[in-house]
Amino acid sequence: MLRIGVDAMGGDFAPVQVILGAADAMQQLSGLATLVLLGDADKITGICRENGIDPGIFVICPCSQVLEMHEQPVIAYKHKPDSSMARGFQMLAEGQLDAFASAGNTGAMLVGSVTTVGSLTGVIRPCISAEIPLLNGGKMLLLDVGFNTDAKPDVLYQFAELGTVYAQTIMGIDQPCVALLNIGEESEKGNMTTREAYKMLEESPMVNFVGNMEANYLYDGGKADVLVCDGFVGNICLKQSEALYSVCARLGLNREFLNRFNYEEYGGTPVLGIKAPVVIGHGASSPRAISRMILKAYDVASSGLVQRIQQQMLD
Repeated sequence: MLRIGVDAMGGDFAPVQVILGAADAMQQLSGLATLVLLGDADKITGICRENGIDPGIFVICPCSQVLEMHEQPVIAYKHKPDSSMARGFQMLAEGQLDAFASAGNTGAMLVGSVTTVGSLTGVIRPCISAEIPLLNGGKMLLLDVGFNTDAKPDVLYQFAELGTVYAQTIMGIDQPCVALLNIGEESEKGNMTTREAYKMLEESPMVNFVGNMEANYLYDGGKADVLVCDGFVGNICLKQSEALYSVCARLGLNREFLNRFNYEEYGGTPVLGIKAPVVIGHGASSPRAISRMILKAYDVASSGLVQRIQQQMLD
């Protein structure tokens, strides 16, 4: 049975929302995994009882420190070794957990992913991705969406490899088409980085490269299954997509396609290119979002995604 660690103290509305979401995830997992809640044991137990949840359905790992959302990631992670986040990463690195999920400080999550868990052999820079809803009912994987604000051509090329393995393993696409986000479809468009990355992708037998894609096709579908960009551009695209949902909700527009942009639907995103499954959730996660984040961690751990990425890097 898989053991999934959950940072009970991570997020804007922790620990209440995290515990409620974890209880919902437990019901959906139905005996497939054990959830290990890391944090203030008294608070976790008290909140469970206040909400009619048997705390015995979880394994509770007491932690004496909390890494706050506003803290400087590198300093806080280093100086709070008994925080729920740092302990979770340590347990994951030592094999006591099969996956770790948190909606806490994103910067600290990235620090822990790289410094405690470590990158897979051959991975230049780990990244995070997002599944963007498409009008045709499918999804397109966008990466990077915030880990690497600058990326050299070889890093962009490797994002294409990471995205290909993710699309095959998690999204069930046998031969995913990969595009490069750019300001024009022609191969000579873009800056020096994207032009050089285009050449590398075009010559690669490992990636099904279909060329450049402009942002006005971001939601259309049909062009690509995986869209590659640096984390600066990708994060802007992701935040714009989330804002699209918020604006439409305020205008009273209720459409199935638009509702799929609600962050609660995807819950969290895995860090790709590290040695163990880590899923990062939205800081403002509701119980539903927390539940989806935990289920995503289970999917990543049970699918063997990390092992498949490592094999890709060694081939």
